[in-house]
This record gives sequence, C-alpha cells and structure tokens, in this order.
Amino acid sequence: MDRPEPLTLQWRKASRSGSTGECIETARSSDIVLVRDSKDPDGPRLGFDRAAWRAFTQRIKGTE
Repeated sequence: MDRPEPLTLQWRKASRSGSTGECIETARSSDIVLVRDSKDPDGPRLGFDRAAWRAFTQRIKGTE
C-alpha cells in the first residue's frame, strides 16, 4: 500500500488522551486510516482500510 504524502494528512490525537504523551494519532485519507505513535511522528505507521478500522473501533467500544 502506498503511503499518502505526509503534508496532506491531518493527524489528530484522541480527545481522551492524557497529558502523559503515551498515545496514538490517526489520520484518514480517502481509503485508509493511518495510526502512529505520537512520540515518534516520523516513525512507522500502520494502515487499515476503513472497514477494518470501523470493526476495530466498534470492538473496543463494545458496540460490535
């Protein structure tokens, strides 16, 4: 899967992230959701198609 250009991505932290710096950030493109470690913004990223991301978030919320 090709990585979108970093300049076109809007990274955001979860609204419930604490101030400890131990969180992830997500960015969405037209077809994938990317996840990265907020402490290492230039580090590796995981990519999920939208269906897989939706299934994951529903599962952790308990709304599957």
